[in-house]
Amino acid sequence: MEEIPTGPGWQYEPKWDGFRAIAFRDGKDVFLQSKSEQPLGRYFPEVLEALLALDARRFVLDGELVVPAGRSISFDALLQRIHPAASRVARLARETPAIYIVFDLLAGTDGESLTERPLAERRPLLENFAREHFARSGILFLSPASTELSTVRQWLERTGGALDGVIAKRLDLEYRSGDRTGMQKVKKLRTADCVAGGFRYASASKKLIGSILLGLYDGEGKLHHVGFTSSFPARERGKLLRKLKPLVRPPGFTGRAPGGPSRWSTKRSTEWEPLAPSLVLEVRYDHFSEGRFRHGTKFLRWRPDKPARRCTIDQVESESRTATLRLLRPAARTRSNRTRRRVVRSRG
Repeated sequence: MEEIPTGPGWQYEPKWDGFRAIAFRDGKDVFLQSKSEQPLGRYFPEVLEALLALDARRFVLDGELVVPAGRSISFDALLQRIHPAASRVARLARETPAIYIVFDLLAGTDGESLTERPLAERRPLLENFAREHFARSGILFLSPASTELSTVRQWLERTGGALDGVIAKRLDLEYRSGDRTGMQKVKKLRTADCVAGGFRYASASKKLIGSILLGLYDGEGKLHHVGFTSSFPARERGKLLRKLKPLVRPPGFTGRAPGGPSRWSTKRSTEWEPLAPSLVLEVRYDHFSEGRFRHGTKFLRWRPDKPARRCTIDQVESESRTATLRLLRPAARTRSNRTRRRVVRSRG
């Protein structure tokens, strides 16, 4: 875990793995938009219905859209919701309904903007709003928050590696859209030992390695492609071609292989060189789900001491099965009285 800011004046919240979304309601009109101000409502009709079903007829909420998968959440299932076909969106809304986890109240039921008020005042107002309106929803939830580092440690212990990390926010600052001066994202960074199952050249000249393709073995002994690393120290990058070229040998991956078709793939992205599964490297990553590392990983070191066959997928796969969502229900009932007492004292 990166260093969490400490001291008085900080509030901590879980970092959810979803789409940031702001919800506006004015009477019968409801609008859901991304942080880049793109409309999201057509992709999440069940969330719009839940917002319209609230007794409160005016409000602005800030939160995160996620799709539950058992007791955890699935970012891949969330991505599937962004589809041009209305019929597919409607089907997925029934089969994989999203939930909206709310962490800020930007305008109250009277329509008054709260963005100029400090978080120490907005948070108890949000808790009151959630207590009065979210109970019967099943789709709208209050994100937990705490000023205690011990609570943050409990979150991370209870969710294992499934939680993305935490967000620290200044209690004394107003709402700052697009400005991170009042908050810090603290990601939970992990490491894994992977097999070098292949590589891609940096360019058509084939004079430099662009990325190493990472593999992990399943219980049947098949080597699956799980991601890549292209972050190498300068001293390593110059040696990679000499290190990898003698090991070029098919098939490389015997399970899932890289280069499958997708909306982002190009001819270049499907070209790769297979390697004999003999090199092991340790990488640092921030999230693993749906059988792969979400983002690129950072190379840490070679592991000549570790047999490739011991690089199994169970060292990372358990994260996606961890009960992340169990943080929601108890958190909505625990902190409101303590928060109100602190705000009353600060005003007195």
